[in-house]
Amino acid sequence: MSKDMKILFIALLVCLGGACFAETEADVSPSRNEGRFAYAAPPPNPLDESINAVTGLAEGSFNVVAEAAEGTAKAIADLAGGAATTFERDILTMPGRFLGKDVMSATGLTVGTTFTNIYQQNMRGGTSTNDKNGRFNGVYSLEVAADFERLFGLEGIGFYTVAEGYWSKSGGIDASVGGAFSVNGQAGSRRSLDVLQAWFEGSLFDGAVRLRAGKLDIAGGFESGGSPVAFDVGTYAGDSASQFLNTGLESNAGIPFPDEGIGAILFYNPVDWWYGAFGVVDAQTDNRETGLKTAFSDEDYFFYVFETGLTPQLNSKKGPLGGAYRVGLWVDGQDKTRFSNSKRYRDDTGVYVSCDQMISKENDDPEDSQGVGAFFRWGYANSDLNDIGNFWSFGFQYQGLVEGRDDDVVGIGMARGIFSDQTAAGFTENAETAYEVYYSATINDSMTLSPTLQYIVDPGGTKAAADAVVFGVRAVVAF
Repeated sequence: MSKDMKILFIALLVCLGGACFAETEADVSPSRNEGRFAYAAPPPNPLDESINAVTGLAEGSFNVVAEAAEGTAKAIADLAGGAATTFERDILTMPGRFLGKDVMSATGLTVGTTFTNIYQQNMRGGTSTNDKNGRFNGVYSLEVAADFERLFGLEGIGFYTVAEGYWSKSGGIDASVGGAFSVNGQAGSRRSLDVLQAWFEGSLFDGAVRLRAGKLDIAGGFESGGSPVAFDVGTYAGDSASQFLNTGLESNAGIPFPDEGIGAILFYNPVDWWYGAFGVVDAQTDNRETGLKTAFSDEDYFFYVFETGLTPQLNSKKGPLGGAYRVGLWVDGQDKTRFSNSKRYRDDTGVYVSCDQMISKENDDPEDSQGVGAFFRWGYANSDLNDIGNFWSFGFQYQGLVEGRDDDVVGIGMARGIFSDQTAAGFTENAETAYEVYYSATINDSMTLSPTLQYIVDPGGTKAAADAVVFGVRAVVAF
């Protein structure tokens, strides 16, 4: 203790002792004092007045801080009982995010775990019906979303991250089928746990302008008019964990999307029914790594994509029917070799169209999604640089088809990829066509079970593989 602190401490003791003495003398009965001595109050103590002033100032400051904290807590509490924030709407419309959750945690911190187990077998055709490798496979994931608006009162800011691990050394049965499209969009070679995404999102002007940056999936998706958009996402065909397993129906096979990597997306949504988006991501990324090396130290190869579209709500007797109509342009900055002359070429460019529309509702409850929806995709790429030059897919989804099974979903779809006709590309068949039908049965709030059947025509575009029939069962448990 310093010398000054010792003096102050002694002064406080003296002051306290004086106060106690004054209180004791004041309690003495007047009858006992009468005729002996008359008590006079001591003069004001300057040190006591200074201490009172400091104490008052401290109390005032504490009240200000307490009122501010109370105001922030009230604002966060009001958010907890209010409508979803912009960040929450984006997260919940991203395909595959927080399976089984219709709302996020009111605290602002949402944690989800998903376990997907798949059994598949090539029943006929393909390259082999006897190979048992990869028949049992699966993926597990851990995802966290932090809404800073609910947590700290920071409007329009959020953070999202997801890590995934895979099991089955062979990564599924694609080798047994031999197709250009994977028959299992959830399959991956054995990995313990990789951080696939970790990004921040900020919004301005009541969510009209949003910026997402970090390690991200360029086709992750945003919300506009209640539909997922940007880039090439879909309401009825966009998530192999709950919808079609075949990648030809999960996404546009004519777009050479890179893995998750370092990138940024600017999203503009001034009205509910129109949006525009521009994104850029490292084209050389490997989602098993951080992506920093290839993004900042390697070649300046980036993948650019622009998308705009309409998200109208069509009128019907049973309420609005949501839809999304998207058109996009992409540029792949990597060097590619031409099939025709083996020369190198960069800045490969293509276009795409994607749309989905609810066409019928079972009832007029705005929170009920039972009914029929349809989807369509088309894409074009340079067939001198890409295996698939033209691509299209379409299909339907019906939720609540079976009486009493309101959450069950049945889907049927077709995807067709037209191969490059250049000799050097090595294709002997014109196209590969995939058909798939699935039924997703809701067992309880956390589990779904989905049998699926696929028929692949001319898998791989060569005569080495016959038309294949693939049966599978997908079990998903999400918390």
